[in-house]
Amino acid sequence: MTGTIAPFSSLSSAGVELAERLADAGIKHDVVVLAIVSAGVPVAVEVAKHLRASSLDLILIRRLLAPQGPGTQAVAVNVAGTLMVDDELGPRPAKPETPFEHFLEDALNQLERRTRICRGARPALELAGKPVLIVDCAIRTGLTMQAAIDAVRRLNPKRITAAVPVTSLSGRGAIETLAEELIYLAAPEPFGNAGVWYKDFSRPGDDSISQVLLPGAAAALRD
Repeated sequence: MTGTIAPFSSLSSAGVELAERLADAGIKHDVVVLAIVSAGVPVAVEVAKHLRASSLDLILIRRLLAPQGPGTQAVAVNVAGTLMVDDELGPRPAKPETPFEHFLEDALNQLERRTRICRGARPALELAGKPVLIVDCAIRTGLTMQAAIDAVRRLNPKRITAAVPVTSLSGRGAIETLAEELIYLAAPEPFGNAGVWYKDFSRPGDDSISQVLLPGAAAALRD
């Protein structure tokens, strides 16, 4: 859908609508749902619940550099417990010495700490050979979803579907070439920013995100 749309009432309500679209598109319960932290989590929880997904986990992204200026990125991404670092950043030394190496070490340590808060002691999830559904609240430039797709692709999933309630037209064009499928509810123009399309854009804190992944939470999602 393009043109003008009414804002979704909340991230969770958008997730309910998106889940219905995904089910109609043939996305099945064997899919692994990965939520982009943090605004993608309430959307993904509703998607996982509706689809009775086999697993729900997280993607955390830490932007590090814009190597060719605005619109480019080198990132570190934690995908369901597995750290993926862009090749442009080069090998990590045993002990940082240069200012950049210290910056990189600090940034990766921050990502690791945040991942522990969000995921707790949950073991890394195996994605090889599995269908993966990456969920976020929106796509604006496409850089966030691109980073997520690129990192997941390196773990050899069976296929990748990207899903958001709302996307810009330019963002849609960027992601359609990267994922096997992009599913969305609306592509309004002009787009602005993601928060414009939600009456309540409240995002969960890291501590509350961890509750979604506690032992037994996956079963609770199916109740």
